[in-house]
Amino acid sequence: MHSTAFTASALACLPLLAQAWNAPSYSGFNLVWQEVFSGSGGTLPSTATWNIITGDLGVNDELETYTSSTANLQLSGGNTLQIVPVQGSDGSWTSGRIESTYTFTPAAGVKTLAEADIRFGDNDISEKQGMWPAFWMLGDSLRHGTSWPECGEIDALETVDGQLIGHGTIHCDTDPGGACNEPNGISSSVSIPDQSWHTWRVQFDRTSNNWDTETITWYLDGEQYGSVSGSQVGDENSWIALCHSPLYFILNVAVGGDWPGDPNSSTEGGYGSMMEVAYVAVYSS
Repeated sequence: MHSTAFTASALACLPLLAQAWNAPSYSGFNLVWQEVFSGSGGTLPSTATWNIITGDLGVNDELETYTSSTANLQLSGGNTLQIVPVQGSDGSWTSGRIESTYTFTPAAGVKTLAEADIRFGDNDISEKQGMWPAFWMLGDSLRHGTSWPECGEIDALETVDGQLIGHGTIHCDTDPGGACNEPNGISSSVSIPDQSWHTWRVQFDRTSNNWDTETITWYLDGEQYGSVSGSQVGDENSWIALCHSPLYFILNVAVGGDWPGDPNSSTEGGYGSMMEVAYVAVYSS
């Protein structure tokens, strides 16, 4: 296994990896909320906007411990967030995870977009076994006593082991089985052109005002690659959790786990295996 460690001072001295930019404008949509990760390089994201999650969460047989160290989680100074998995000298892994204090609720009669611009570190894919970056949403009811997956989960982007394949998934109802076929969920996938910047979007379309014809649709760079309707889920309460109820954002890089498997002797941590995020935004038609 390879060991990669950074000090906070070393992080702060790195060159900017991106220039500042805002979430784009889209015809027919109003920007409701955005996070552009402004701030000094080598500092943590705002705790007014993000809950910084720490510890071993004990999920999915993952290996990482999440920390509030800027070795794992930092603003770049160029209006991006960098989440960096790091292997310690003892072989253990640390990484970063943040969850938004902000919630949004897809409104009746309109389309709601949830979008982020993301790139991955430039380590070779052969050096990313065990890496599991994700941009996703959970139902806010989870914070108020509802269990998973009844709370609803919408994954805008997951990719494992450095594979240039993006996965968009919903989870709902009960595990195992249930309306969303847990624990697998209902999923679509798409080829990713490269590890550079791409936009990942979930559209909640409630314009029909009829739950079973409403849709949740996934896009890569504005091109649709998956969609699911209320009638496909087939359970109104589960659809309400997914498409009618408050959601919050999560950005993280997990290491190991049931899906990617554990890192191997070729796995490299550090910036080459990071997930970098330029903005997260919500729009309404």
